[in-house]
Amino acid sequence: MDDAGAFSNLIIWLITIVIFLSVFLPQMFKILREYERGVIFRLGKFQSTKGPGLIILIPFIDKIERVDLRVLTINVDKQEVITKDNVTVNVDAITFFRVVDAEKAVIQVERYIGATSMIAQTTLRSVLGQFELDELLSEREKINKKIQDIIDRQTDPWGIKVVTVEVRDVILPETMKRAMARQAESERDRRAKVINAQGEFEAAAKLVEAGEMIEKTPTALQLRYLQTMNEISEENATFTFIPFPMEFLESFRPEKKKE
Repeated sequence: MDDAGAFSNLIIWLITIVIFLSVFLPQMFKILREYERGVIFRLGKFQSTKGPGLIILIPFIDKIERVDLRVLTINVDKQEVITKDNVTVNVDAITFFRVVDAEKAVIQVERYIGATSMIAQTTLRSVLGQFELDELLSEREKINKKIQDIIDRQTDPWGIKVVTVEVRDVILPETMKRAMARQAESERDRRAKVINAQGEFEAAAKLVEAGEMIEKTPTALQLRYLQTMNEISEENATFTFIPFPMEFLESFRPEKKKE
């Protein structure tokens, strides 16, 4: 009987120790990865920031908040934006940021990911409203940099660094797409007319220059005349070309009557 009672007591102690260890060990030891930091609160007061590796806590007294230091992404949902020239467009973006100060990220803001997302949305609308549609489509890098600077400045007190902001899609209304297509077609027609007029101008200038050269050197006109005859004779023409001097026609003109 004594052996049975001692064995049962041993079993009870073992169970108690196992329960004690299973409850207290997870509270005492934490392992943080290389990209994690732990913000320690002792009786509700900030104690320190620890990690990575093994850290030891006082059970039921110390509390830990894990913070991920890797680059995080936020998809800014499509926002309806009115540009400076009163065009309504739908724009979405993506924001890349990371935590550089775990203490501020936990203490200064309730949920730093949600707060950063809200700031990104409001900043996207306010900044894009300062640009015209043409600038929004052509100066994407400038707009991205301006949005990034504003968000970074607002989230700096939270220990957050905005790495980059990218405006992805700019969705235009169908009426605006058709208007832009007509505008582009008109611009192409205008450039074609300008190029054609420029060609006519240069051709006329060359003709004037050629006339001045022929006027100074009459022999050039005779050479051009012979060259034209040569070009006509090379073709399969069905007509005969007979050159004669223009002075030959003077004899057929009627004489003017003397008064």
